[in-house]
Amino acid sequence: MKLTISDVTQLRRVARQLLDTYPDERFYAFYASMGVGKTTLIKALCEELGVVQNVCSPTFAIVNEYVAADGEPVYHFDFYRLKRLSEAYDLGYEDYFYSGFYCFTEWTEKIEELLPDHYLRITMEEHDGERTLEALPVDWCPTDGALEK
Repeated sequence: MKLTISDVTQLRRVARQLLDTYPDERFYAFYASMGVGKTTLIKALCEELGVVQNVCSPTFAIVNEYVAADGEPVYHFDFYRLKRLSEAYDLGYEDYFYSGFYCFTEWTEKIEELLPDHYLRITMEEHDGERTLEALPVDWCPTDGALEK
């Protein structure tokens, strides 16, 4: 799925479209430079899931946990400040990543080798005030690398 986003007010619609297009995906790995809108889109996704808590980037905490309308947890990670992969192990990332609940990760490239076997890769870019988003389900094959679905 490829989308063009010309205004931040469209993010709620984009979030609903992602959730509807990929209803079985629970792990969203975001790839984008700073300021492109990762956190803002994650906030829109959480709103669409019925989260009522304040959604903000867990830059210092690394992970925030919210509660969706159905009572299930939603995990939001920001790996920007991670200096070593061992910090993700210390955090107990496996408990979150393999929980079956929604996980949204920012700065995913810092922990890429820890990603689950299957995830939704969301790449966002900004050019001249217009943002593009590409969502692509990925199956990870340890011997061959990532394979697009």
